[in-house]
Amino acid sequence: MPGPSTAAIIVAAGRGSRFGQEMPKQYAMLGGEPVLRRTLRAFVEHPRIDRVTVVIHPDDRGLYENAAADFKILPPVSGGATRRVSVLNGLSALEDDPPGRVLIHDAARPLVSPDIILRSLDALDRCAGAVAAVPVHDTLKQSDEAGSIRRTVPRTGLWRAQTPQAFHYDEILKAHRATNDDTLTDDAAVAERAGLTVALVEGAEENLKVTTEQDLARAEMLLRTAPSGTIRIGSGYDVHRFSANGDHVTLCGIAIPHEKGLAGHSDADVGLHALVDALLGAIAAGDIGTHFPPSDQRWAGADSRIFVEHARDLVAEAGGMIENVDVTLICERPRVGPHRQAMCTMISELLAIPANRVSVKATTTEGLGFSGRREGIAAQAIASVRIPA
Repeated sequence: MPGPSTAAIIVAAGRGSRFGQEMPKQYAMLGGEPVLRRTLRAFVEHPRIDRVTVVIHPDDRGLYENAAADFKILPPVSGGATRRVSVLNGLSALEDDPPGRVLIHDAARPLVSPDIILRSLDALDRCAGAVAAVPVHDTLKQSDEAGSIRRTVPRTGLWRAQTPQAFHYDEILKAHRATNDDTLTDDAAVAERAGLTVALVEGAEENLKVTTEQDLARAEMLLRTAPSGTIRIGSGYDVHRFSANGDHVTLCGIAIPHEKGLAGHSDADVGLHALVDALLGAIAAGDIGTHFPPSDQRWAGADSRIFVEHARDLVAEAGGMIENVDVTLICERPRVGPHRQAMCTMISELLAIPANRVSVKATTTEGLGFSGRREGIAAQAIASVRIPA
């Protein structure tokens, strides 16, 4: 059974008075694109995130449209006078179709990693909330008004809170509506005020918040020097014969009218089956039969999109990001060309990656072999996955 839906709220309504530029920090350029765009990509492409919305300052609409161009996200929400009000506005905007879980993240943290997002969400299985954080290692001093040391503060048990901060949607919405205290500095503090248990999960020093120009320069340096990870390539191949019955075939998630169907234990979607094996191969996780054995009646007639989503989630759990996929369908009939774009869109949505990273092609065998005799359809797929070094 699928888990509760998850929405991400990106808070981008601040003015960034400490940044030192006329343009708000979330729209400053980082590695050739706006900070907000890098932040959005981390959530839009994450397989566990179903919806993304951004809370913006009304005066920034043009900057926002440029930063969010081509991303499939919800319409932006206008922010308020404080961060707490802005977050409440974002939460309230989801109320007509409430998610089960929500991640709240600062737009100015563009280097958040997929595994931090995953850890934050997984913690909700045991707690009402979760906060990405890093332990304090430096010695802490408290000063007096003259700037002299008053005392040394014990650092045991102290953490620096980051975002994302994850919550069960209904509980954090209720907590925000129960307070009007703008001295609360983050959503975890709002949750704590409401008596909710909030877990700490491992963040990262690289998950920095761009507050000053020096922070932006550091983020640029991290982008240039961060390990690029390892690219792994997986391949898949599958074949299904035509059956005597049926009026359509399902290829890459798209039903195409045809005088015969394809025979198989599930829906016999040869394209998606090859894709699943390619994804599993890239992370050395077996093959489709290992995870969905044909002897198991649960998968009789199953929609192959379930298999793709499972493989996608396994890639994410391994800390991987799908770079691109390429599927080739091998058949004489039906004609694939008229449906190719729909197939690309379907795969893009299933894998939560941009459509320009998905390729679907078709070829024939010039009348040779079983596909040339129109006895069935074959497919091969290649997937590239970036795994942290």
